[in-house]
Amino acid sequence: MASDPKPPKVRLGSSYRKLYAATTLSNIGDGMSGIAYPWLATAITRNPVLVAVVAAAQRLPWLVFTLPAGVITDRVDRKKAMVAMDSLRFLFTLAVAFAVLGEQGSLPAPDEVQNVVGTRTGLYLLLLGATLLMGCAEVLRDNCGQTFMPSLVAPEHLERANGRMWAAESMANTFIGPPLGSLLLLTAFSLPFFVDAGSFFAAAALVGLIPGVFRAVHPERADDAPPSNWRSELAEGVRWLWGNQLLRAMAIILGLMNMASNISGAMFVLFAQDVLDVTPLTFTIMGFGFAVGGILGGYLAPWLSKKLGSGTCLAMTLGSTAVMQALVGLSSWWPLVAVIFAVGTLLGSTWNVITVSLRQTIIPPHLLGRVNSVYRFFAWGMMPVGAVIGGLVVSIAGRFTTHDMALRWVWFVDAGIHVVLFAVGRRLLTTERLERARTEGVAALEA
Repeated sequence: MASDPKPPKVRLGSSYRKLYAATTLSNIGDGMSGIAYPWLATAITRNPVLVAVVAAAQRLPWLVFTLPAGVITDRVDRKKAMVAMDSLRFLFTLAVAFAVLGEQGSLPAPDEVQNVVGTRTGLYLLLLGATLLMGCAEVLRDNCGQTFMPSLVAPEHLERANGRMWAAESMANTFIGPPLGSLLLLTAFSLPFFVDAGSFFAAAALVGLIPGVFRAVHPERADDAPPSNWRSELAEGVRWLWGNQLLRAMAIILGLMNMASNISGAMFVLFAQDVLDVTPLTFTIMGFGFAVGGILGGYLAPWLSKKLGSGTCLAMTLGSTAVMQALVGLSSWWPLVAVIFAVGTLLGSTWNVITVSLRQTIIPPHLLGRVNSVYRFFAWGMMPVGAVIGGLVVSIAGRFTTHDMALRWVWFVDAGIHVVLFAVGRRLLTTERLERARTEGVAALEA
């Protein structure tokens, strides 16, 4: 008896491939800047609060600009907005590159930043301002990007498409970009910033080549009717999210997760330099843990979700993060930290693939930009709060204990918050609730 033929392999299309390539290129640049920006900040100042303020400035737009960005996303052509924002990021990064080039002769070597005394005020303010503007552009670009995906890929293929995208982002951001950034940094402080600027330019060009118009269709409004005012449009997105108990709980939990992670993350470069005793090269090698975990997580997420259940995967992320952050706080050996990061990023990527795909499936298309922005207001808006808390924890703890121990305390605080989130998330984010919401969302889209 002949076996049933295998179903034809689904192709995600040329438009998806352009978006995939653009995302990969820009994330290679981000991976380089992930080495260059922290090292530049610590070459300008060794004050933990000032270093934390730079990290907070990068995430502050998620708190203050996310809600307006959602309204903009549902009013404009999402493709054109992405092109415009990547073009702005190209210009902002280019400005930083030229500023660093002008100061290059007086900056310390990357492996001598521990010897910096005082603060270079002018360069610090430029870095702070550029970081803030880059963050605003990133908010609108990323919100448009997530609402753009369902226009390119069918609902039943979103987990696969998002999984591949997360894997590409992880490979570019932590496996390709950082080694390249490290080599460029050791050559000249300004080089990673110039190449990063080029990556944004290339990403804008690739997205611009995607054919079509990608404006949100509002079923309740005639094509020639003027848009309603901002407040009412924004309120509609807030009401929809707040009325959906599952997404509301998910947004709040993710916000507290991100706050906790940024308590330690804002201090990570100082922790790596002063406790783990890394150089730009070993910092890059340690970052390979992020890459390996992210790549595996992006491709394994759909399989893990099906095999273990989506709710179980989310609970695993919360519980394992609590354990791993505590282990990092106890570590003094960077290879062990790299292994811990690999496991943590694998599960973190699984969280992202499952939850982003769920949102793209259950939120009505004409509300996707606004609801997504409200979700991210809770989920990402807590990041700058966490960064500032991290700087304060180190500064205050440093008055009562050694500098090394003060840097370890941020990881223990992070772990404690995740213990509480695991207990809450295991009860609220169950597989049954997630799959029921997914089924109802697909049915609504097909109706």
